[in-house]
Amino acid sequence: MRLNAKVLVTLLACALCAGSVLAADVTVDPAQIVNGYMNVYDLGNNYLWGSGWGMGDLVATFSGSNLTLSPNTIGDPDPYWYLPSGGPGSVGQKIMYADCYAQVDDGSFAGQTLNFSGTVLASTLTSAHVAKAFVRDFAPDFSSFNQTMIDLPSSGDFTVSLALINDPARHVQWGCEMIGVNVWVTDVAPYGNIVIAPYTPVSTESESFGGVKALFR
Repeated sequence: MRLNAKVLVTLLACALCAGSVLAADVTVDPAQIVNGYMNVYDLGNNYLWGSGWGMGDLVATFSGSNLTLSPNTIGDPDPYWYLPSGGPGSVGQKIMYADCYAQVDDGSFAGQTLNFSGTVLASTLTSAHVAKAFVRDFAPDFSSFNQTMIDLPSSGDFTVSLALINDPARHVQWGCEMIGVNVWVTDVAPYGNIVIAPYTPVSTESESFGGVKALFR
């Protein structure tokens, strides 16, 4: 079947418009995911407090470009954290929401859809802990935010996306969250961990334009 020039131009214009949608793609990157925050809840899952924590304190560590998230192992033996007190066999007394994330404050993503992707290489987490991926769009004063969050798979690729408000004063975050009870460091191994790698996209040039290119052959 031969298509006339008008149809070919229309198809090509549609393909170009599809490729011009305002979107940004980010992935697991040790140069960007450098921030840590911990929200602390009691065992009834009632919020207590939150503050900025270091990546190592979360416990979130990079080996090359791969990010490993483990249950929190706060070293304070106080009964506030463990009963009867911190030590082998002690029982964690807090639910820890450990966030490691990248943050952009310069408005460069304003009005775009942000896609955060990665690949879970392995997960040995038990039901005591869950790992999530998120994108958040905060108001300029951090008083409110929009969010998309997903549970990370036990293996394979994931993507979490959020349409961001077109306001350059807003703060954009993407990253991962580990949720679960704190565990004394000598007892953490049975609770497992999760290893997340950067997502390496397959070229979409042939998928996006292959059909249009074929029309010109």
